[in-house]
Amino acid sequence: MLYGKRVVVVMPAYNAEKTLEHTWAEIPHEYVDTVILVDDGSKDETVSLSRHLGLHTLVHEVNRGYGGNQKTCYQEALRHNADIVVMVHPDYQYSPKLIVSLAAMVASGHYDLVLGSRIIGGGAISGGMPRYKYVANRILTLVQNICLGAKLSEYHTGFRAFSAEILRALPLNENSNDFIFDNEMIAQALYLGYRVGEISCPTRYLPETSSITFARSVKYGFGVLAVTMKFLAARWGLGQAAIFSILGRRLSE
Repeated sequence: MLYGKRVVVVMPAYNAEKTLEHTWAEIPHEYVDTVILVDDGSKDETVSLSRHLGLHTLVHEVNRGYGGNQKTCYQEALRHNADIVVMVHPDYQYSPKLIVSLAAMVASGHYDLVLGSRIIGGGAISGGMPRYKYVANRILTLVQNICLGAKLSEYHTGFRAFSAEILRALPLNENSNDFIFDNEMIAQALYLGYRVGEISCPTRYLPETSSITFARSVKYGFGVLAVTMKFLAARWGLGQAAIFSILGRRLSE
């Protein structure tokens, strides 16, 4: 627990056998009440290792995609009565040692969603981020800051902490099951007026670290632009995409 609030860590996993134990070892277990791993049809021994480590493990027999995996993660975290949910990728790209820092910002009551930014500290490229991804990150972030009316350093990190309230309120079931799910969540939070904060987080791109291909990155980039256009259309009253509808389907449904 942290400041009297129950902290649950969720790990959306796919072929994470080589990095899971490193990630697990750096989690500050004295503050984390439960760790949940949702395996999305891995072909390696991720599930066996997760159970050996004592994680609460759920398995998708058929791959549902990164977004579909997260939906299960958050549903299960809420089922475990989480007050704060922290998503950590088990591929060891982000530092689990910062879980408490992210969770504390939510526990303070000042923020509903906190992002671990790879950009603030200036070490993204030295940490191994491919230059084309860094450039795309900066351009897409600039576009979204202008269009969404925010001042975030990046929208594309996979290290995040949420209040249980925001997870129940956002129409997450309307979101994609693909990688664009992450961006849709931030856009939804900003659209509905939730408070989004950031901390600096180092990144490390290792040979065994999961990373989407160039082609998938291009698809993701166009997806970000599509989310941005839907946001503007909803804000200007030109249309109401399901992902921005307060009447959209939530995790509890």
